[in-house]
Amino acid sequence: MRRTRITGAIALAATAALALAACSDDSGSGDTGGDTGGEAEGGDSVTIGIKYDQPGLGFMDGDTPTGFDVEVAKYVAGELGYSEDQIEWMESPSAQRETLLSTGQVDMIFATYSITDERREQVSFAGPYFVAGQDLLVAADNTDITGPDTLDGKNLCSVTGSTSAQRIKDEYSEGVNLLEQPGYAECVTALTSGQVDAVTTDDIILAGLGALPENAGQVKVVGNTFSEELYGVGIPQDSDQCEAINEAITKMVDDGAWQEALDAATEGTGYTPNADLNPPEYEPCDM
Repeated sequence: MRRTRITGAIALAATAALALAACSDDSGSGDTGGDTGGEAEGGDSVTIGIKYDQPGLGFMDGDTPTGFDVEVAKYVAGELGYSEDQIEWMESPSAQRETLLSTGQVDMIFATYSITDERREQVSFAGPYFVAGQDLLVAADNTDITGPDTLDGKNLCSVTGSTSAQRIKDEYSEGVNLLEQPGYAECVTALTSGQVDAVTTDDIILAGLGALPENAGQVKVVGNTFSEELYGVGIPQDSDQCEAINEAITKMVDDGAWQEALDAATEGTGYTPNADLNPPEYEPCDM
C-alpha cells in the first residue's frame, strides 16, 4: 500500500481546526484527550507505555524514564495537550502490549513496537516514527556467526512476545535453538555467560545494550540487518488520535527535535541509523 513521506506530507491537509478536533475527542481509554493549548481536555493525565529495559530507547533510570522512545512520547503528548507532569509511565513488556491497549490500561505505547498486520488485528498504530533493522548480538571474539543463516545448531535468545527469533527459525536457520527471556538484559547475561551464542532484536536496541559499561568489550553487533522494523505508536482500535499523533511526529521531524533526540540516544554506541529510511514514511491512518 502506498505510504507518504512524513516530512511535510500532511501539512497541506492539516489545519488548526482539524488538529484541535482530532486532539480533543479521544475515545481510547476514556481518560485521554486535549487541545493544543497545553491544557489536557477530558482527563488529568495520559498513560503511556514504554520499555524499562532498553538503554537509549526506553529505560527507567530510578524514577526517570530516558531514551528516544521516551522523548518522542513526551513530544507527542505535549502536542496533544499534556505536560510532562501529566504523563503516567507504565512498563510495557513485548508480550503484554496488545493486552495493555485493548484493556485500556494505557492510552498509547512507544516501546519499539513494530507495525505488523498480525498486531493490527488487535490494536491500531500511528506513525511509524523510526525504522530499525533486525540484527544479531554476539560475543566480541565470535567470527562464526555473520548473519541469520549461520545459526543452525546455535542457541539464540530473544524476549518473550517478540517475533524476531521465530522469524530466523522460519526463514533462515531451521536448526537454531530458541531461548526466551523476559527482558533483553537477561538475554545479554545469557550471552556473556555462554548460555546462548547470539541475541536477536533490532539493531538500535542491540547497540544500546552493547554500549552499557558492564557489556562494553564483551559483545558486538554483527552489522548485517535483514528486516525493516517500523516502530509505530500503539493505540487502541477505537482511538481517533492517529492523525493527531502523525501530525505531532511530523512537527517533531520538521523542527529538528526528532534528530536531536535520536542523536542523544545513539551517541557513543557506534550505531548509525539507515539514512535512506529515517526519518520514516508514515502509514496512512485509514489502512
